[in-house]
Amino acid sequence: AAALKQLVVDYLHPEVGVTSTDGAAFGRNYFNRSSAPDVEDIELAEERAAVLAEVAALKKLAVDYLHPEVGVTNTDGAAFGRNYFSRASAPDVEDIELANERAAVLAEAASLKKLAVDYLHPEVGVTSNDAAAFGRNYFNRASAPDTEDDEFADERAEVLAEAAALKQLVVDYLHPEVGVTSTDGAAFGRNYFNRASAPDTEDDEFADERAEVLAEAAALKQLAVDYMHPEVGVTNTDGAAFGRNYF
Repeated sequence: AAALKQLVVDYLHPEVGVTSTDGAAFGRNYFNRSSAPDVEDIELAEERAAVLAEVAALKKLAVDYLHPEVGVTNTDGAAFGRNYFSRASAPDVEDIELANERAAVLAEAASLKKLAVDYLHPEVGVTSNDAAAFGRNYFNRASAPDTEDDEFADERAEVLAEAAALKQLVVDYLHPEVGVTSTDGAAFGRNYFNRASAPDTEDDEFADERAEVLAEAAALKQLAVDYMHPEVGVTNTDGAAFGRNYF
C-alpha cells in the first residue's frame, strides 16, 4: 500500500521531482559519456582488421610481381642451410623398397649359384664346422639293439598279461584239488552280524515300517481309552502347563 501511495503521489505531483541520496547515481560511464569518441563493435573491428590484412598481403604480392629487381630479403638463419642428402653433388640413392627388393634378389641369386656349384661339383664334398654335426644318436646307432615302438610294446604287454590271466584260470579249473591260497589277513575275518549263529534280523525298511505301525496303534489305543473313560481325567507333569500368560 505504501509503495502504491508513493507511486500515485509521484504521478500526480511531478513538480516535486526525484530525490536520491545514492552516491552511485551521480556517476557517469566513461565509455558512454556524451564527449566519448565513437567506437565500433568487436565483430566489426575484427572484420575490418581481417580486410586490411588481406589488402596488405595483396599489395605485397603486387609489388613483388611488378618489381622483381628488388629481390627477396630474409634474415632467417635456417634459410641458408642445405640438406646433405639432397645437395647437388650428392650421389644417387634409391628408395628403401627398391633397396630391399634388390637385396632379396641378390640373396636368391647367391643361393641358386651355391646350389648349382654343389650339383656340378660333387667331388668338393660338404664342409661343416658345427660340432653337433659330428655327434651320433645313442639309440639310432648302427650297433644299437632292435627296439619296438611304444604302441607295439604296450600292446604286447597287454597281450601277455591277458594270456597269463587265462592260463591261471585254466589251471584253477583243471586242478580243483590245489585249492585257493591267500595271505590276506582280512580274508579270514567274519562279519559279526552275518555269522551263522547270529539272530535273524529284518531290513531297515521293514523295521521302520513296523515301528510306525506300532506307534500309530499305540496312539489309537490311547485315544480310545480317553474316549471310553472320561472319569480318568487328564494328567500332565509338564511344569509349563501350569503357567499363565502374563499378557
